[in-house]
Order: sequence, then structure tokens, then C-alpha cells
Amino acid sequence: MKKINDLKKVAAGMTAVFMLSGIMSCGEHTGTSGNRGAEDSIMRITEQGSFAVGGKVLTDSAGNTLHGDHAYVFYQKPADARGLPLVFVHGTGQFSKTWETTPDGREGFQNIFLKRRFATYIIDQPRRGRAGRSTEPATVVSKHDEQLWFNRFRLGIWPDYFEGVQFDCDEETLNQYFRQMAPNTGPFDLNIVSDAVAALFDKIGPAILVVHSQGGAVGWQTFRKTKNIKAIIAYEPGGEFPFIEGEQPTNAKTPTGVSETIGIPKEEFMRFTEVPVLIVYSDNLPEKVPSGYPERDEWTYRLRWARQWTAAVNAHGGNATVIHLPEIGIKGNTHFPFSDLNNVEIADLQSKFMQDNGLDI
Repeated sequence: MKKINDLKKVAAGMTAVFMLSGIMSCGEHTGTSGNRGAEDSIMRITEQGSFAVGGKVLTDSAGNTLHGDHAYVFYQKPADARGLPLVFVHGTGQFSKTWETTPDGREGFQNIFLKRRFATYIIDQPRRGRAGRSTEPATVVSKHDEQLWFNRFRLGIWPDYFEGVQFDCDEETLNQYFRQMAPNTGPFDLNIVSDAVAALFDKIGPAILVVHSQGGAVGWQTFRKTKNIKAIIAYEPGGEFPFIEGEQPTNAKTPTGVSETIGIPKEEFMRFTEVPVLIVYSDNLPEKVPSGYPERDEWTYRLRWARQWTAAVNAHGGNATVIHLPEIGIKGNTHFPFSDLNNVEIADLQSKFMQDNGLDI
């Protein structure tokens, strides 16, 4: 418990200057538009490459084969790399671009943590992006739905941005933001995705799993399939928080119909008490739900269930923390805090968590 409290105190201290400056208008943030400190140093990469991992091979009656349902992985190893790499898993409608250059052109978490001497592995989930070879057919439907995603990802309520939002409200930034979305090329299958991510951990050995949004459900299931995940860091996770069978919250569905909790055997649940877990949610969650915007309300419910899940983990001796950023003075973040204008501040929060838990060896 002391580590949890210390982390929150440090985060509050880091944001003191920000709080004194007040909430500013869109695009007027100070001290957050560039990567500072260690992020200004030259990046020395000793090895980089890419590969496919996981997946299956189908053979038809004539002996013709189909390789598919694998993940695509791009990795980089810096000079004097720390002992535990970071594995990054994106969320729904996204691919590995999530972790790369931000929509407004700054360094994303991939580069920020490379400069902090972590090897990085960024994934395209099976049936997405560069891992688009699916073993099952799907129809890719074009939809005029970006205004809904603008609301769901909490930039604002279309067409208006939230006051003080940590997003560069330039037209080209929004253009880049929308263009980093990617469709599924086959039906989304959580088991297939988690199999591929687990195969990556089995290939590279012990590492830290960093997930976002839909990747949260991927992370919980992947953890149950490999012994090599030494910590989980989840940004705004959604879906399938794993409770002990019979103890999960009832009626745990978002207004959009997504199931948020599952029951698992106690022996599997207890494994979550063996590694540190950090869950982070951002700003502008509706305080009263329903708010009239179900795509926003879902995040308020998910924060509640995340708190219930971490409480259950900690009640069994675990080390799980939920941080709601505005509660520690970090305001204006969207569904993508790791690519927001203050993403270095968010990276500092993650680094402190890893340091406190002996993960930055």
C-alpha cells in the first residue's frame, strides 16, 4: 500500500506547476509540447527488426496452405538496454501506430522509452494492420463514424474540443489522428489475439506488458497463458476484468453492450496478485451516467470496475493501483494519454511505477 501512496504523491508533485498554471485553452499548454530531459538525447539502437509470431496454418484438400492469424512485431533494442523489455499492445480500431510518433509530430512512447534504455516491442494484433492475413473472411465496411470516435476518445463533444484538452487542436493533427485508425480484416477473436501475444512473451522471455483500451482484455487473457509477464500497465483498459468465479460484479456491461467482467478459477486469479499492476484513466469522464453520450459513459463504468477489480486483487495480497489522472492534478487527457501533449509527464508516471517496483533493472 505504501508504494501506491508514494506513487500518487510523486505524481501530484510532478504536476504542481501545471496545476498552478490553471487549465488553458486548446493548444495553449506550457511545458508539454516537447519532449524534455532524457528525451533530448541521441538514441543509440544496437538491434532492430520485425517478425511474425503465433498464428496458424490451414491446409485445404488439395494441399494448398494459408498462413494467418499471427501478430506482427517490430522491435528495437537500445545500447545498454535494461533487463525487462516493454511490449506494447494497441486498442480497438488501431494498430502499432498508437505507440509511434504522436498525431502532432512528437515522440511517442516507443521512442521515449527507447531513450530510457528499454527495448521495445510494438505489436499489430492478428487481423489488423501489418498482421492482416486472416484465416476467416470478413467484410470491411466503410463508415462515416469519425465524429462518434471523436466523442468516444474524449477529445470533446463534436465539433467542440474540451476546454484544456491535452490535444493539439490543429486541423492537420486531427487529420493524422483519424488516419491512424485501422479496420479488422477478420472477426475480432480475443483468444487468437492473446495466443499471439503470449507466443511473443514465450519467444522473448520476461518483459513488461503495456496495453491500451481493448488491449486491456487482451492483456488479462494473455497473462493467464504465459509466465513471462512481470508487470502490467494498462491505459484505459476495457473488457473482461477477471474476477474469481462467482465474485464478479453483476450487470457489468457498458451502455454500448460490451461485457466488462468474467469469472475465472481462483488459482488463475491468484496469479494476478504476483505481479505489480498499474491502471490509468484520463480526464473528462461523465460524473453522472447516463449522460446522453453512451460512448463517453462507458469509460466512467470501466473506471468503476477497474477499481473493484484492483480492490479484489489487493484483498488477496496483490499490488494493483488505479490512477484517475485528474484526481492527482493531471488534467485534460484523452483516451490516448501516452500520445497527448503531456505524454512525457505520463511517461514519467510510468517510469516511477516501474522504478518503485524494481522493474527498471
